[in-house]
Amino acid sequence: MGKLIVSENMSLDGVVQDPTGDEGFEYGGWFAQVSDEDRAAWAQLELEEALTAEALLLGRRSDAWFASRWLPRSGEWADRLNSMPKYVLSSTLDKPRWSNSTVLRGDVVDEVSRLKQAVSGDIVVYGSVQLVRSLFENDLVDELRLMVFPIALGAGERLFSDIGASRPLRLVEVRRVGSDITFLTYTIRGD
Repeated sequence: MGKLIVSENMSLDGVVQDPTGDEGFEYGGWFAQVSDEDRAAWAQLELEEALTAEALLLGRRSDAWFASRWLPRSGEWADRLNSMPKYVLSSTLDKPRWSNSTVLRGDVVDEVSRLKQAVSGDIVVYGSVQLVRSLFENDLVDELRLMVFPIALGAGERLFSDIGASRPLRLVEVRRVGSDITFLTYTIRGD
């Protein structure tokens, strides 16, 4: 049975909106406000995560966003991301943009439950904020990995707004990435 892992980059105050500044958000581009050393350490950790994952699960907009950035690239990280199986949850998408992708059209709970039964390893979710909220609301997340960037924005879309009832988490790892980024790993407590 697969393990569903949500892996997100966020500001210290929980904002996930527009990390690269492409969306026109007033406080966008916060990802680039760390040192080159920190970005290199972040990239190494992300590569390690990609190499251990069996599949990616994405929403429609995240599929398009990642495809536009990764399809033209080469190298170990790009090759891994471009070749691994990807599943895109969407009721409107006919053809996903990213290579080796399958569209899942049905109910989120049914589709993700079937996917977790079919995949025997880690299924990682990048971006896909609306999908992540739905996964949390329906108790489908097994692990949460947060890459916390050392900036407080004060405004913007946060990962944990509108997720319904509270979800107790158990901290299983804290790691410093580079000089200033913090990597937090939580499991979902069932008690």
